[in-house]
Amino acid sequence: MQDSYYPLPGGPVLILDAQTPFPPMQQALTEPNGLIAIGGDLTAQRLLAAYRRGIFPWFSPGEPILWWSPDPRMVLFPAQVTISRSLRKVIQQQLFEIRIDTAFASVIEACANTARPGQDGTWISQEMAQAYSTLHALGYAHSVEAWQNDTLVGGCYGVKIGRMFYGESMFHHVSNASKVAFAHMVQWLNSQQVGMIDCQMHTPLLASFGAYEITRDRFIETMNDLHHTPASTLVSP
Repeated sequence: MQDSYYPLPGGPVLILDAQTPFPPMQQALTEPNGLIAIGGDLTAQRLLAAYRRGIFPWFSPGEPILWWSPDPRMVLFPAQVTISRSLRKVIQQQLFEIRIDTAFASVIEACANTARPGQDGTWISQEMAQAYSTLHALGYAHSVEAWQNDTLVGGCYGVKIGRMFYGESMFHHVSNASKVAFAHMVQWLNSQQVGMIDCQMHTPLLASFGAYEITRDRFIETMNDLHHTPASTLVSP
């Protein structure tokens, strides 16, 4: 069966159906940056296939599923993380109890519902939340949570495949809660011998931790190495 394409000013984009594989990375558009496919579904099989190719879903309510692999790509190498002096002081104060994978559904719900400056609405629909909850049940998606008085006040989540981690979103209801959770997540991932965290897009917060942009080619090469080079002690998929 012949592939179908959707015409855009930046070029044609492959339309996925249930059986269509992702196209070669060379077909990703430069405008909008990294758009590589439209449609398909959010099954665990499709999501894992996407992440293993350096592709992630990102779309707004009312849009079809949009799949992206931007160039350049924002990444953080856990062994090179930078913790500012002010954040170190906050961590040392032990204002938060940090837990891992104890409230994944609550973290993703909070990420979806927390208002953000300059952002109208959320890309984390119920369909997306359910899809990542399925990945969590399968052992691929993880959350790190900041708690105060048994109340969830901050956290972050993402997808771990072998020695590669794909960060998705974070939230805070108390100042510094998401930063402390993220710092602990990086520490935990480093202990898991994760070699690179995909941060997707540039943000000042991620840059403050030492994240920076690399070319898509370098990202794919490093990602593939981490997928296929086993760690000596892996606890989870």
